[in-house]
Amino acid sequence: MSAQNEPVHLAFDALVSLLQQIFVRHGTSAEVAETLALNCAGAERDGAHSHGVFRIPGYVSTLNSGWVNGRAVPVVDDVASGFVRVDAGGGFAQPALAAARPLLVEKARSAGIAALAIHNSHHFAALWPDVEPFAEEGLVALSVVNSMTCVVPHGADRPLFGTNPIAFAAPRADGGPIVFDLATSAIAHGDVQIAARKGEKLPAGMGVDSLGQPTQDPKAILEGGALLPFGGHKGSALSMMVELLAAALTGGNFSFEFDWSNHPGAKTPWTGQLMIVIDPSKSAGQPFALRSQELVRQMHAAGLRRLPGDRRHREREKSAASGIALDAAALAQLRELAGE
Repeated sequence: MSAQNEPVHLAFDALVSLLQQIFVRHGTSAEVAETLALNCAGAERDGAHSHGVFRIPGYVSTLNSGWVNGRAVPVVDDVASGFVRVDAGGGFAQPALAAARPLLVEKARSAGIAALAIHNSHHFAALWPDVEPFAEEGLVALSVVNSMTCVVPHGADRPLFGTNPIAFAAPRADGGPIVFDLATSAIAHGDVQIAARKGEKLPAGMGVDSLGQPTQDPKAILEGGALLPFGGHKGSALSMMVELLAAALTGGNFSFEFDWSNHPGAKTPWTGQLMIVIDPSKSAGQPFALRSQELVRQMHAAGLRRLPGDRRHREREKSAASGIALDAAALAQLRELAGE
């Protein structure tokens, strides 16, 4: 490998600072920039490259298109003993979550369970960073968010659903939280984009071309084709559930309801997000973290070597020791976007 192609290693704080510069330069408030930068840098640090710095040009394009309000101030509404509602103001969902988080945790600890409904929001990032911090505080968290139309429901002949991910996090006694984040599509949209950029083929069963024919060509999926749900009718049913919870229940848009045609360059879906947080200390029997640890022990005894979230934690430790590895060209692009 030539010296110019060798990766550059950045400290986490340095990457966050660079990303903050980019977001502020392209129209966000300092508060929004910090939230988004922490999210993207965290994904890159943890090896979730399809939602790390790869997303930054998309954020910039969206902000420059006028599609999203980078200076939105979320409005938090305390509507019931176990229910919080947030109007994200046409901005990003993560700042809305941050604004509502203290009240959500307070309600979950008081009532044992609480729900957060975010609407009028854009979500363009990994979903697991939204739930993992709750598990680190001893809470159980489940979140769903819908996306733009790009998935054909099982048995249908045209796309209707989004990739519609589901994220879950739970504490355990010995080790980091159990966390998973999965798209209800057969593959995440960002992974298709990365494969197209690298000129790689996808496994069979991921998507169809513009004629509805199965294809392993990521460009054919992106250029008029569509993704398929994972697991056939099972993934399709879960994707439908996400549409109902993230859009219908929150007051957000279904994946097919928004029109960004007047905003060339827009990339972020204008949808909704639901989060449910549970305080397991209210349950009977042994402490929940001990019970989850017992499940982990039995899973290992059954021969399972890698749990959901393990790879991210290994990558996190590696990044803490040696820095976050970035391709030199990618870093140059980030610095250009930051105006350096």
